[in-house]
Amino acid sequence: MKASASLRRVAAALVIGIGLLALPRMAQAVELIMVEQQGCQYCIAWKEKLGPIYPKTEAGKFAPLTMVDITEGAPEGVTFDGPVVYTPTFILIEGGQELARIEGYPGEDFFWALLEKMLTEKAGFPGAS
Repeated sequence: MKASASLRRVAAALVIGIGLLALPRMAQAVELIMVEQQGCQYCIAWKEKLGPIYPKTEAGKFAPLTMVDITEGAPEGVTFDGPVVYTPTFILIEGGQELARIEGYPGEDFFWALLEKMLTEKAGFPGAS
């Protein structure tokens, strides 16, 4: 009897696990999507200078970054409010919906200030400690 109950629990766990794998991409509670394009010098500058730092920051932990190419459009399960015209464009997403965006890369100092303002006002970011 014990073996049968254990086997049922294992089977149930496998079914649930396989079912979760089959679900489409679910958007993070809050995420930042960077839309880029091949040859974009500002995209390259951001990735070289801030790319390695971003996931280690409080902002990066609060809104993990996903990079997509401008030709791909919004990732599955995500809706942008309008077309992306400039690269890079940083789009704040919550529950699959766009909350706000930063178009372009204005340099490191301006980027962090704009990002923190956007995260605080639109997604309840408590700010960097």
